[in-house]
Amino acid sequence: AHVLIAIERNPELRQRDIAHAVGITTGAVQKIIQELERGGYIERERIGRRNRYHVHPDLPLRHPLEENHTVGDLLDTLDA
Repeated sequence: AHVLIAIERNPELRQRDIAHAVGITTGAVQKIIQELERGGYIERERIGRRNRYHVHPDLPLRHPLEENHTVGDLLDTLDA
């Protein structure tokens, strides 16, 4: 969720900046971003040498305890 929140707050952050903000390695960020892309939670747009991410807030959360809530619900709650 931390990587998703960082991307939502600044879609043009570099992976190393996300890693620093979240407190994990760049490799871990790469893996999480790949999982988020495969799950359809984010899209990556290449702009020159940089990436811009787009979060899909309508998708439901994966865990059965939160499946009645969307990514947008999570982001709205944590942004309040």
